Amino acid sequence: MTKAILSPVRVLLLTLLGVISVGLQAADLPDFTELVEDHSPAVVNISTVSRSKSTLHRGLRPDELEQIPEFFRHFFGAPYGPGQQPRQSQSMGSGFIVSEDGLVLTNNHVIDGADEIIVRLNDRRELPAKLIGADARSDLAVLKIEAEDLPVVKIGKSKDLKVGEWVFAIGSPFGFDYTVTAGIVSAIGRTLPSENYVPFIQTDVAINPGNSGGPLFNLDGEVVGINSQIYTRSGGFMGVSFAIPVDVAMEVVDQLQQKGYVARGWLGVLIQEVSKDLAESFDLRKPHGALVAQVVPNSPAEDAGLMQGDIITKYEGQTIKRSSDLPHLVGRSVVGKKAKLEVIRAGKRKTLVVEIGELPTEKGSVMPAKTPKAASNRFNIEVAELDEGARQQLQVSAGLVVTRVDQGAARVAGIRPNDVISSINNQEVKTLEDFNSIVKSLPTGRAIPVLIIRQGNPSFVVIKLEN
Repeated sequence: MTKAILSPVRVLLLTLLGVISVGLQAADLPDFTELVEDHSPAVVNISTVSRSKSTLHRGLRPDELEQIPEFFRHFFGAPYGPGQQPRQSQSMGSGFIVSEDGLVLTNNHVIDGADEIIVRLNDRRELPAKLIGADARSDLAVLKIEAEDLPVVKIGKSKDLKVGEWVFAIGSPFGFDYTVTAGIVSAIGRTLPSENYVPFIQTDVAINPGNSGGPLFNLDGEVVGINSQIYTRSGGFMGVSFAIPVDVAMEVVDQLQQKGYVARGWLGVLIQEVSKDLAESFDLRKPHGALVAQVVPNSPAEDAGLMQGDIITKYEGQTIKRSSDLPHLVGRSVVGKKAKLEVIRAGKRKTLVVEIGELPTEKGSVMPAKTPKAASNRFNIEVAELDEGARQQLQVSAGLVVTRVDQGAARVAGIRPNDVISSINNQEVKTLEDFNSIVKSLPTGRAIPVLIIRQGNPSFVVIKLEN
């Protein structure tokens, strides 16, 4: 009799315990409601128009468009039949406001090639945007809209992120504005095949076409990343997405605002991973470091004494566990900085000091002839004569290639490494002797025209030398 009475009581207690347990588990999960309400006003939708004969959609690649159900395709600009060409193409993406006077950050691929950029705010205002600067290597772009007292995001520190930490994204996947998705940080410091200079944040936050350029927030409501890429075999989200760390992004923003392009540190080595077998062959206890496979001639690495077969194990005191760690650190270094390298050479540890150069541009990079450089001059640049192969590559008959630009008049004028100086003050420059003679005789205090060739395109810049 007692057993029959206690059985329902026991069932009730177990049920109550189960309810309490579920409640406690739910209490451990983050609540995003207030975070979204507070920070979504600073998130924007970005649409672009490109007037061309191409059917290419800048924000959504053709392979992404193929994965969109037919119902949605007209939303992005319906595909055209054979022989038909659109007058203009449209794309969509996301972004966020970083200053009250209208500075907006997004991905470069969202606005690349756009003739018109429109930013739609949370209050449904649509404002034209001006492109301040863009950097294809990091896939970042800075826009400016004319408005005041705008809501802005809080910028966090991506270096403080930890694997397993909760994060959430706000963006416009498939054009659905202010969509919120959440997940965790899956990994940090990821290197992707398409980009060696961005240590990506990997998450499992659902990111889809249209999310590009939108912010990734932490639970303090701070932006810690910019959603940029996904790994997919279907064209849609598969649980692996990548964001640009906000620390890297803000460094890019500062440079784009100050000088219109991004100068990255350059060492001048080709490196490879140290495998288990390679580690054994180099008498290492375990695989680590970056193995130098080649030293680029006339590079900072060569000047510092780096040699083929060296294994770089530390850069400025930071341990290089994998070869992919090195480009991140060097790329973010200030050009001209003297950095300490710890290397293993023939089983012995050595410390070298290298003066970081500027990473050559992706296109039009040339290898100068191994000739003496004009190391000290009023332009404060180094130049070298071109060999026949370099002249053919650049389609120039004469000129000197710029191998280094230090602080001074030339840098202010916008001269960069790999530019070819063709004439100075309307005098043709063919040799180092020409360069030294012309520069030495230039007047001070007035504008001097300098003809440069950059990526095959000639243009004049103006240099003004001070006393």
